[in-house]
Amino acid sequence: MENFDAIVIGAGHAGCESALALARMGNKTLLLTISLDAVAFLACNPSIGGTAKGQLVSEIDALGGEMGIIADRTALQIRMLNSGKGPAVQSLRAQADKNAYHMEMKKVLEGEKNLYLRQGEVVDISLDGDEKIITTSVGLKYKARAVVLATGVYLESEIIIGKTREKTGPNGFKNSHGLSDSLEKLGLKLLRFKTGTPVRLHRRSIDFSKMEVQYGDEYISGFSYLTKHKIENKKDCYLTYTTSKTHEIIRNNLDKAPAITGEIVGVGPRYCPSIETKVVRFADKERHQLFLEPEAENTEEMYLQGFSTSMPADIQKEMVESVIGLEHAEIMRDAYAIEYDCIDPTELNPTLELKKIKGLFFAGQINGTSGYEEAGAQGIVAGINAALYLANKEMLVLKRSDAYIGVLIDDIVTKGTNEPYRMMTSRAEYRLKLRQDNADLRLTEIGRKVGLVSDKRYQIFLDKKSKMKEVEEILNKKVKVDEKLVNFYSSHNESVPKESVRYRDMLKRANIDIFDIQKEFDEFKDYDYDILEKVNINMKYEGYLKQQEEEIEKALANEKITIPEDFDYSAIKGLRQEAIEKLIKIKPLNIGQASRISGVSPADISVLSVYVKKFKRG
Repeated sequence: MENFDAIVIGAGHAGCESALALARMGNKTLLLTISLDAVAFLACNPSIGGTAKGQLVSEIDALGGEMGIIADRTALQIRMLNSGKGPAVQSLRAQADKNAYHMEMKKVLEGEKNLYLRQGEVVDISLDGDEKIITTSVGLKYKARAVVLATGVYLESEIIIGKTREKTGPNGFKNSHGLSDSLEKLGLKLLRFKTGTPVRLHRRSIDFSKMEVQYGDEYISGFSYLTKHKIENKKDCYLTYTTSKTHEIIRNNLDKAPAITGEIVGVGPRYCPSIETKVVRFADKERHQLFLEPEAENTEEMYLQGFSTSMPADIQKEMVESVIGLEHAEIMRDAYAIEYDCIDPTELNPTLELKKIKGLFFAGQINGTSGYEEAGAQGIVAGINAALYLANKEMLVLKRSDAYIGVLIDDIVTKGTNEPYRMMTSRAEYRLKLRQDNADLRLTEIGRKVGLVSDKRYQIFLDKKSKMKEVEEILNKKVKVDEKLVNFYSSHNESVPKESVRYRDMLKRANIDIFDIQKEFDEFKDYDYDILEKVNINMKYEGYLKQQEEEIEKALANEKITIPEDFDYSAIKGLRQEAIEKLIKIKPLNIGQASRISGVSPADISVLSVYVKKFKRG
């Protein structure tokens, strides 16, 4: 029996962030993975970020995590999505080299002191007082007070292609057999979810001339605030479409589609459906967008984004060859669906600790979420809280107004999910505050407080804040009304002010930004683009941000009314039975969280607030 402070089970994106957080916060940590070749593996889309997901990656980075650093280091292409829209919905997305990403993260794990990376399949978790005993398939046993389960989609997973079912994990990796039974013995309720991945095609067989090129953005900052090098766009992506023939092939073979016939019992992601589900669901749509994306620099494999399917392999070939530019495509890997076990996340506290067992944490797709970024976000929080648990310190709960990570965790532990949960900007009610560009300003101090943000990272943060303050002071300068100012306003289709005006006031005009001022008035020469962009957004949206802060303050009033852990909801007169059952199950930390539980009405909250306040007064 080998002893550790903490054990992390699974070395996907959640497990890597958990293990690094634990080790960097001073704990002797064991990271067990079913295969060392699957460490941080990009099993599906070879990309990091995307709408709302880009925010998650930058938040992981601001807290002291690793995902953004590795994504920047291994990027083949980088783009800002929704750049034509407001900053609240802009998100960074990088096409990553999946092989380099795996190797770079593995190298970081191997080089981290306090962290022990070990291949081994965990088949059992048992309890010995506060200690958890982990048993592997070869009979090795490990003991620790804190354990993080980050098993991804490997629990009793099955790959499905047509009528063929294979008990394996993604990409042919071994699956986890036996751990599901162990979790059920610990009293956990398991759910069965499903996801999938498209075909991989040989580059030489694709007619790119029939497709639209998708270039990366030049001169754009990466995910990590530590990244100083310019990210080079090494590869292009391509846009193509399905055809009426594609849809006809799918409709003629729906009886062979496990996702349609009911042979797949796992619940799939509504926001990332299979191509056959899209054709059925959107019957009037003449075509669907598809993207050809490179998998890595050292391979000719191309990923066909948007073409997830579990159709039989021969039907897949027909479907692919009906797509524009893929008439002679060579399939290198078949598409497949994968079913797997996961837990009901409402069994977790907002700290991601299991309510019924202290020191047992869960992170990633085992919690019913989808996506590398959602997994990494939960992983770093679970790792931080496992470390704080070991130190007997108050654990971290990020609020919905703090971060997208806070929204994600609050959603799954409060409302649960009946499908693989995906983060979207529409889920964040304070998204103007929770932008991609200001994650470091929101979260670095929190990461520093818990002991995860390094001295180097913290100094970069302090320097950035100092430079932003300098820029804001320059914006207070006044400019007199002269010929130069008149021409400046006129050239930007703005009415000329009648008296001298501050640079700050110029930014209130719709057609003037800080870079226009920089060019015309020779200011801000010594400041980087990202510093100026942050200040520009803050000034442009100053009124809206102030309004949002007022909304947050009102909402936080309910978050501050905490509910005792042993509070007896059944003794409250006036609460509906459904509300009592939901409150007992979720055990909300405060009135704010209680108000977000499905099935608890505003009237229930009014009654509950009165009783909680009365209870606290004694």
